[in-house]
Amino acid sequence: MSEYLPGIIWLVVLLVVNAFFVGAEFAVISARRSQIEPKAEAGSKAAKTTLWAMEHATLMLATSQLGITVCSLVILNVSEPAIHHLLEIPLGLTSLSTEAIGVIAFVTALLLVTFLHVVLGEMVPKNISFSVPTRAALILAPPLVMVSKVVKPVIWTLNGIANSILRLFKVEPKDEATSAYTLDEVANIVQQSTRDGMLSDTTGTLTAAFEFTAKKVADVEVPIGEMVLLPASATPSDIQRAVAEHGFSRYILTDGDGDPSGYLHLKDVMDLTSGEKFTTPVPTKRIRRLASAFSGSDLEDALATMRRSGSHVARVFDAEGTTTGVLFLEDIIEELVGEVEDATSV
Repeated sequence: MSEYLPGIIWLVVLLVVNAFFVGAEFAVISARRSQIEPKAEAGSKAAKTTLWAMEHATLMLATSQLGITVCSLVILNVSEPAIHHLLEIPLGLTSLSTEAIGVIAFVTALLLVTFLHVVLGEMVPKNISFSVPTRAALILAPPLVMVSKVVKPVIWTLNGIANSILRLFKVEPKDEATSAYTLDEVANIVQQSTRDGMLSDTTGTLTAAFEFTAKKVADVEVPIGEMVLLPASATPSDIQRAVAEHGFSRYILTDGDGDPSGYLHLKDVMDLTSGEKFTTPVPTKRIRRLASAFSGSDLEDALATMRRSGSHVARVFDAEGTTTGVLFLEDIIEELVGEVEDATSV
């Protein structure tokens, strides 16, 4: 029986090697970069190597496929004869013919090796990598990278041929696994997580954030006809009366044509309440500049413009350049977090 032992040993070894390549392949694909990067930044060599493997996913997959193919081709050739002959021993004690025994032994050996190869060499490592992708990637990716460097010429040749075939069909090859999500994918993840009880969005903030990206400036602007407007020559006294009547903290100033030219905040004139200053037009240097936003532009783009300019208020214009309204920073924020209790020009 010792003469058949090497075949059995090779069967075990090849199953383990095949399982390694399968597990490594699925680990590199299913692991998330966001979970690996913190470990790499903390100094983990395994994490740094895993990131490199994820950035060269095509090379890693080619290495895995080469290893799996070689194992699959060799495993039956080295193990079937040993199992075949081992089965012939008990079958020889029956009254079956030599031909029948040979056929039964061959079919049984083939089924057994196939079963072990599919279950232990394929399905088990695949399921492990899907269940604990980060841990599997950190363990399996480094040795896979080492193997890829050893067989680099073969892998690069095969990979180059594969990429050339893809380009013939107008498909651009990718070397890095997709580790980022689109907005729709994130929205679906949040929706699924909320439905499964893994995430709570009782305030609706997450939902509002996704809806925010689809809003336009025109959806949030305050029309000119609904504004409390003051002339550019407004005095601190005028501001005080407007505050007493309307309770707002910001007021839009208009030029001679009635178009918004700037705005004032209550605190801009709080030190001008005595003597002639109280009834004299507010100094031009204290009038704040308005940002500008096209009514058809995305609300998030308008927010970025206002942040760059440092202005909390923006003049909104249409395609003809006509002023249609005013956009307040508070209104934009309310689209994200809900009602903001602040007295503004609305």
